[in-house]
Amino acid sequence: MSIIIDGKKLAQKTRENLKIECEELKEKGINPKLAVIMVGDDEASKVYIRNKSKACKEVGVEYEEFLLKSDINQKELIDIINKLNKDKSINGILLQSPIPKHLDINEAFRTIDYNKDVDGFHPMNVGKLALGQDAFVSCTPFGVMRMFEEYNIDLCGKNVVILGRSNIVGKPLTQCCLNKNATVTVCHSKTQNTKKITKEADILISAIGKPKFITSDMVKENAVVIDVGINRLDNGKIVGDVDFENVKEKASYITPVPGGVGPMTIAMLLNNVIKAAKRQNGLNY
Repeated sequence: MSIIIDGKKLAQKTRENLKIECEELKEKGINPKLAVIMVGDDEASKVYIRNKSKACKEVGVEYEEFLLKSDINQKELIDIINKLNKDKSINGILLQSPIPKHLDINEAFRTIDYNKDVDGFHPMNVGKLALGQDAFVSCTPFGVMRMFEEYNIDLCGKNVVILGRSNIVGKPLTQCCLNKNATVTVCHSKTQNTKKITKEADILISAIGKPKFITSDMVKENAVVIDVGINRLDNGKIVGDVDFENVKEKASYITPVPGGVGPMTIAMLLNNVIKAAKRQNGLNY
């Protein structure tokens, strides 16, 4: 029977610590502030930004939304980002994805001042992460790394297998694990013999968005299993990429869905906003 990694509990602990940090900054006259840009009416995005707003309020981070119509053009979006870049009261800028297809999201990410890029998507932060330098790390991979730290899971010399190569999770998480001296294998849609590869993993991380894809026969005995996937079944139930009930009998540590990696994503976003506020005011972080 595995140890369940409680992301909800760790996220709460993280927010409590950040609240103390936020109060200390306010005593110095620094008020950490996050600006969130949302383009269009995507229902899932509405839920995400509502959760971010709620978390900011809990910690004491100021929050401002910029809700843009779906027919906005690229220049208008870039102009808004540049305006926020110049606004010294705003420490972090987040562009909620997805955005309408007629817009270039990569140009938008590049336009965000990398010192305010609390999502870790600017090429400067991606490059710094690859070089092992201090950077804003994409929030979900950052949350996973924080879980390893909290549960004393040492990555040095371990065989880590990551399913998924997205720019949001798979690629930055690969670099994070390499920076901890793990041996990393990345599986994706073109990978052959995936099951053979996953069975050799000391630490198996899935971020592919396929419900219950990881079955117990794909998992090595006593492996650490991290489930980043969030999938809604036809009956409305939320499940991960891992067949949790069966895999938990084999794993040494495992994250549940919901209540695992998900809560850590927003907690690490708040962490990045406070880090940005400190940096921009000449304080060590």
